[in-house]
Amino acid sequence: MDIFTFMLTIVVASLSLLQPILSTVDSIRPIQSFRDGGALVSQGGSFELGFFTPDNSNNRYVGIWYKNIPIQTVVWVANRCNPINGSSGLLTINSNGNLVLLNHNKSVVWSTNSSKQAKKPIVELLDSGNLVLRDEEDGNSETNYLWQSFDYPSDTLLPDMKGGWDLKKGLKRLLLAWKSWDDPCPGYITFGFHLDPQHHTFPEAYMLKGTAKLYRTGPWNGLRLSGTPELRSNPLYDFGFVYNDDEVYYMYNLKNKSVITRVFVNQTTSLHQRLVWIEVNQTWRIYSSLPRDECDKYAVCGANANCLINDNPICQCLRGFTPKSQEKWSSMDWSDGCVRSSPLSCMDKSTDGFIKFSGFKVPDTTHTWVNKSMNLKECKAKCLSNCSCTAYTNSDISGKGSGCVIWYGDLMDIRQFTNAGQDIFIRMSRLELGMM
Repeated sequence: MDIFTFMLTIVVASLSLLQPILSTVDSIRPIQSFRDGGALVSQGGSFELGFFTPDNSNNRYVGIWYKNIPIQTVVWVANRCNPINGSSGLLTINSNGNLVLLNHNKSVVWSTNSSKQAKKPIVELLDSGNLVLRDEEDGNSETNYLWQSFDYPSDTLLPDMKGGWDLKKGLKRLLLAWKSWDDPCPGYITFGFHLDPQHHTFPEAYMLKGTAKLYRTGPWNGLRLSGTPELRSNPLYDFGFVYNDDEVYYMYNLKNKSVITRVFVNQTTSLHQRLVWIEVNQTWRIYSSLPRDECDKYAVCGANANCLINDNPICQCLRGFTPKSQEKWSSMDWSDGCVRSSPLSCMDKSTDGFIKFSGFKVPDTTHTWVNKSMNLKECKAKCLSNCSCTAYTNSDISGKGSGCVIWYGDLMDIRQFTNAGQDIFIRMSRLELGMM
């Protein structure tokens, strides 16, 4: 064999080895690893997983984006804070059955890290945008997933994706904004549900900057999140909420499956935005943003005050309350909020009563107690029996109303709607009731 024939044989053999690494596939098995340059495409062609570099960056990441949109829109990133330098990255399934991302030193940069090992592991990218690891011998249903990217969101919530808690698995699914447009590592802005199951609090979602609250949705009241009237019937999507002993989550599904929409947390504007892809204009259009006005900003009026967006000024103390600092209040600094005009008579509980307020986004539920089986009369009695209780209402306002939620201490972040909101009963002293 001459030298030319020998070299040609080597080249052909090398290409045959590289071909399965570089090919575009919809699934990965232990023998189908691929390097930077390869792609995993969902069966219907909706999403693609591959290596990418953000604008103004030299780092390489593994992410998922829309396959058929010319503007690369990344919806999930694997190695958010562990970028790879150059094009040395390799995705493969290791001996434990996990999908791993290796760098040029063959060190693990990222892994699915499933504790359960499959006999015949397979990784698939679904047309929902969900990357899943399962045993090929099992059916392709969520109950058989050993790991899924939907459980570890980046900054985006896709249709049919759960946002919230899986209490059995200990999963807390939060949207974590990118640090900057060229760095997908989580920054300071987060959005998601917060709850304390041990103390029976009423779960609601918050937009946080670090630990500071920027916005909250209000709790689920059986019809919608108390502070988001736009979740009423709309032509784009249906909204769902689940709250039981195992899970607390929200999700949305599209009424028209041909519509491309996503929810993401914008690190620049600190907004929770829903965007819709407009094919004619080849651009993303903002469908809604939260917070949407001054009254949506967390506790803009301080404690025990109400925000009315069409009034001037927008803040007013609740009936039975007066500004804590009249000087600050008069200068439109509402941060100190309001205090009671007359104290509650806790030593003689029967003398206290309640005033009904309507159309409210109910107060922050951090300091609450919930019982889903109580009626409103029992809820009132429960509140009166506790000196710290300041308000109560039904936890579910659908139908005739049911359940009980009571608040302790100051009432924070209230706003009033014209055609939405719900009733709440706020505790007042006998003196205050006699003056009304």
